[in-house]
Amino acid sequence: MFVSRGLVAGFTVALAGLALTGCGTRLNKAPVEDRGTSTSTSAPAPAAQPGVVVAPIKPLPGAENAGKPGYYTVKPGDTLIRIGLESGQSWKDVARWNNLENPNLIEVGQVLRVVPPAPASQAVASDTGVVTRPVTSSAVTPAAPASAPASAASAPKSPASGAVVAPAPATPATAPAAGEDEMAFIWPASGSLLAGFDEARNKGYDISGKAGDPVLAAADGRVVYAGAGLRGYGNLVILKHNNTFLTAYAHNQTLLVKEDQSVRKGQKIAEMGNTDADRVKLHFEIRRQGKPVDPSRYLPSR
Repeated sequence: MFVSRGLVAGFTVALAGLALTGCGTRLNKAPVEDRGTSTSTSAPAPAAQPGVVVAPIKPLPGAENAGKPGYYTVKPGDTLIRIGLESGQSWKDVARWNNLENPNLIEVGQVLRVVPPAPASQAVASDTGVVTRPVTSSAVTPAAPASAPASAASAPKSPASGAVVAPAPATPATAPAAGEDEMAFIWPASGSLLAGFDEARNKGYDISGKAGDPVLAAADGRVVYAGAGLRGYGNLVILKHNNTFLTAYAHNQTLLVKEDQSVRKGQKIAEMGNTDADRVKLHFEIRRQGKPVDPSRYLPSR
């Protein structure tokens, strides 16, 4: 084939120009965004911009009280009802002591107060500026007679009157009152015992019966829970008898009491059923300061 010399020469000049242009121009690669794992090689994160404040991670409510007596750290699966049962308190009281606007919203790791808060102040300032602790009349010791030994003079004196005053009692506020450990419970149902107490597997008594049989309050008390919000217990009633004892009545067919209602020993509070259970029965627990105890220690023999 015949090709003109002019065409060949023009083509040669064009190739030379292209080569020269390539020598004088730097080609940049397109930027690559690294979407791999942290093990991939990538540029370090840019430093924070001057003047930009990074907010610290906010600790969970009550974290500063973790591990202290009278406080409870929320675990997975916890509800306020269960926490109240485990601590021997009304769930409403726990919500109030912790200023919970929505009792259904608690977080794992959150720390809750489960004992009543101490009075706002244990001390009262006198007109003279001296702080004294108030005492009840039963704690006042009469003034020592003139013939009393000199050691009586060493007792603390009120700056206002000079009367001899006994120091504030050292008993903690959460200690049970006298007689609170001497509860006289009755059997809450008349059926036979199906399963006894086992701290690991059965935290109370299982008592047999027929659907609709009466369930009785084991002692005077106040209803602190009535509902079906605690998994594994079905329709449940919890009574608080004093600062030491709670009783629980589970798997009922019908509940006959409401929260905050006062009941008397022997009063019918529910009807036996099989809610959240494999058969009709009453599961009955006695809890001392929230801990399940063997009902045989408190129920009369029969």
